[in-house]
Amino acid sequence: MEKGNETFVSGFILQGLFNQAGHEGLIFSLLLFMYLLSLLGNLLIVLLIHCDAHLRHTPMYFFLSYLSLADVGLASSIVPITLCNLVSRDKILSYGGCLSQTYFLLAFGNSDNFLLTAMAYDRYLAICRPLHYAALMNIKSCLLMVSGCWLLAFLQSLMYTLMLSRLSFCASREIRHFFCDVNPLLRLSCSDTTPIEMVVMTEGMLDILGPCTLIVVSYGHIFLTVMKTPSSSGKLKAFSTCGSHLTVVILFYGTILCVYLLPASENKTLPSLMYTVVTPMLNPFIYSLRNNEMKGALRRLIGQMRMSHNNWK
Repeated sequence: MEKGNETFVSGFILQGLFNQAGHEGLIFSLLLFMYLLSLLGNLLIVLLIHCDAHLRHTPMYFFLSYLSLADVGLASSIVPITLCNLVSRDKILSYGGCLSQTYFLLAFGNSDNFLLTAMAYDRYLAICRPLHYAALMNIKSCLLMVSGCWLLAFLQSLMYTLMLSRLSFCASREIRHFFCDVNPLLRLSCSDTTPIEMVVMTEGMLDILGPCTLIVVSYGHIFLTVMKTPSSSGKLKAFSTCGSHLTVVILFYGTILCVYLLPASENKTLPSLMYTVVTPMLNPFIYSLRNNEMKGALRRLIGQMRMSHNNWK
């Protein structure tokens, strides 16, 4: 339907991953494998933590369980639609589907963002304020922090989605990306995008750089505190408790800063794939392979399952 020089379209055409002509089967198989691995790993972490009373009541693992849920949501908002487009001829995503994907992408991505900051604060209190840690990081405080992270993330996502829903789009429907996001949609719009671009430049940058700065400050204090520890074993133990989280932080912010701070002309397929698919897949391995408590919880769960199986015989 046309009105003046504008065309109101019912959907968008997603460009896809890389130059996929002739390689759809290989890309489909790799992407499906990574997605299933991400689901299995993250849901296993959630199961282990919520089935183990000790882990469930430890703030670091409490936050980790919700970070894993956010990773499941982040990957699930992107990968299933991308897989469908790989086997589809028209590769069209409806207007409502595009806005929904943008909403959940931003919501779960921001949940990751805020939860990683909460986890850095938890490590800061554990190492720099050990005498006050138990009082400050009780279960009520953890619940409030997690609730605040999720609520703020979903409200911010709603704000962006509502602003995008008020835009009109031109005749060109091709999104030069493999999923719907704010910036690709702004480039297709015939409307005045100045207000939302201002929001992206101000609130959006604060949304990324603010938590990132808080994490850097937290680890700066942690580093200074650990360096004052006289024993080498104490330093090693302190750094080992932060190693997994710091690795995830570097992966997450390294890729997300490339996606949202690189010039629009740059090809962002690879960093976007890292941010939405690869990082959620790697997180469970980073936390479980480096963590004896997670390994112990897995062994106990397997033991309980074997006992239950033997009792049924």
